[in-house]
Amino acid sequence: MPSTASAPRTVLVTGAAGYIGSHVARVLRQRGETVVTLDDLSTGSAARLDGPLDLRLDLAGPGALESLEAFLSGRRVTDVVHLAAMKQVGESVERPTHYMDRNVGGLVHLLTAMERCRVEQLVFSSSAAVYGPTSVPLVAEEHALAPANPYGQSKLIGEWMTENAARSWGLRAANLRYFNVAGTGWPDLADDGVANLIPIVLRAAQQGDPVRVFGTDLPTPDGSCVRDFVHVLDLAHAHVAALDHVRTVPGARAFNIGTGTGTSVRSVVEAAEVVTGRRIEVVNGAPRAGDPAIVVADPTRAHRELGWSAQHAVADAVESAWRASTARHCSRPDDGGARDGPLGHPRTERAVLVHRSEPPVRAR
Repeated sequence: MPSTASAPRTVLVTGAAGYIGSHVARVLRQRGETVVTLDDLSTGSAARLDGPLDLRLDLAGPGALESLEAFLSGRRVTDVVHLAAMKQVGESVERPTHYMDRNVGGLVHLLTAMERCRVEQLVFSSSAAVYGPTSVPLVAEEHALAPANPYGQSKLIGEWMTENAARSWGLRAANLRYFNVAGTGWPDLADDGVANLIPIVLRAAQQGDPVRVFGTDLPTPDGSCVRDFVHVLDLAHAHVAALDHVRTVPGARAFNIGTGTGTSVRSVVEAAEVVTGRRIEVVNGAPRAGDPAIVVADPTRAHRELGWSAQHAVADAVESAWRASTARHCSRPDDGGARDGPLGHPRTERAVLVHRSEPPVRAR
């Protein structure tokens, strides 16, 4: 996917030391972009970066605006991919004001600095959490926006902010509504999230522990939550496509980034059993506050306008995560072979499928 820009460009990736941000930064560099990185390292790790962290900064903290202005100007940043945010649904219910302060406050500083420095292209990490409970098999971008938790509310406010900035001073923005991100491209960038489903399931397989499934009598085929799991490499390439889009198309536009296929939590556990060859015990738990029963993407708009589609299935995500986990456990700390190339290849879906959209359009 060639760059559409002829003039020298520099892309700032915020949250670059995180699971998703590190994949995005690496994929952008692989396609020839000049990338600078920002993170506060509160949850990310500098070990994920392909070089030194360019700016360690809490976007919502004191003095952040001034630091951002100096950095954007000094490094001649032309585009921003903004991923830095807090993202745990349960924690957002317990600490709603804190989530607004961090997620919305950080974006206020970023957009203000971008306006002052005339940085007019933004790819914003939004979320499928902006939809809340859904009653349709596939959720399109036109679906009612009614986030069921403060995390989703903070992302919807962020989308409103980009839309206002587009009308006010000409920001060009792509608001990417991620569905459930999973898998890994390289072992050194594997998902270590303690609250993310696939790492939880694979740790249980390694350690012989049970997996607690939150919600077992929901209105879904097997009673557990149904989600759309998108491989992190597909998501990273969606950012590349979105960046090309905002470099040529005015306004702010939302895009679902998902596969169009729903997979239940129990089916993910079953897929992990197949990949690992180990039985995983399931313990039934009560549904979590703010968790919708079903959320599955209709990715048609991203197919049509970005030329992007997911190339991997849930089984690919589970297998790549498992291979990364075993590789990291077996490799030496100084092993340099972890970055040789992406893990895994697209394969046929093995988990139980709940909903599927029309066949995906191949990415350009």
